[in-house]
Amino acid sequence: MLDRLLGRAELKARIEELEEEKRHLERRLDAESDRRADAATARQEAEERVNRLEDRIADLEGRLDDESEVAALDPRGTESLRGDRLDAVLARLRSVDAGAEGALTAMVDEEVPDAVADILDDHAPLVDRAAPCVVCVDDARLVSVALAPPLAPDPFVEWGEGFRLDDDWFRPPDGLTVALVRSNLFAVGAYDGGDLTDVETVETDVQATHSKGGFSQARFERRRDEQIATHLDDVRAVLDRRDPDRLVLLGERTVLDDLDYDPVAVETVDASGDPEDALDDAARSFFTTRLTLL
Repeated sequence: MLDRLLGRAELKARIEELEEEKRHLERRLDAESDRRADAATARQEAEERVNRLEDRIADLEGRLDDESEVAALDPRGTESLRGDRLDAVLARLRSVDAGAEGALTAMVDEEVPDAVADILDDHAPLVDRAAPCVVCVDDARLVSVALAPPLAPDPFVEWGEGFRLDDDWFRPPDGLTVALVRSNLFAVGAYDGGDLTDVETVETDVQATHSKGGFSQARFERRRDEQIATHLDDVRAVLDRRDPDRLVLLGERTVLDDLDYDPVAVETVDASGDPEDALDDAARSFFTTRLTLL
């Protein structure tokens, strides 16, 4: 009663209202602080991501500029060499006398050796594009070429009076066996005096297309796979019987990958037609040397 008379009840009620409003504002303030903290963290993380992206973009732009410079750098010329033309070019290179330690010969596979990069300077990227290749450069850079031999040797770097160019890198040595393997055709022969001899062939009737009606597509593909597998069994039987010391495998990549041998070289070729003629075409294509003027 006294509180009502003195108006204290209203004051107490007002105080309670204000206390509740204060607590509400404090909750809003806490929530806003949390949001600001989260926003600051998010902003910081975003800034870090932006910085990383900017660094990545700068790196890629630098690489793009480098690649553009390499792409703009063209060799002085290229040529496919075989037969008399190959003999003439090799003879000319072998005739170079650069004096003691004046001729650099290097077999480049995956990585350009420092000696090649140093002497070729800004033209070194051309070697990357020509690799695997044999590089021949004299110390005055009067001669500067790359040759992609069919039977590439192991990587090496060598200085001498002249260039080291072994004939077995470019020409088929006696006893080398070359086999052409396709899904329905096989031909194999051995070199003797520069010619393929003792040629054996195998042809298998393998369905090439699925005719309308009859077998389902799945059954057709299964039957075709079985025919190819039988053909490859015949190929293995011939190769196992011949047991070549050095073997070059040419033909379709899809079937070459299924043959478990250790050839000195493997190359995809499009030769087709009569087995012996196809083998000759494939071998002639393989024993072609690509010349690049650096």
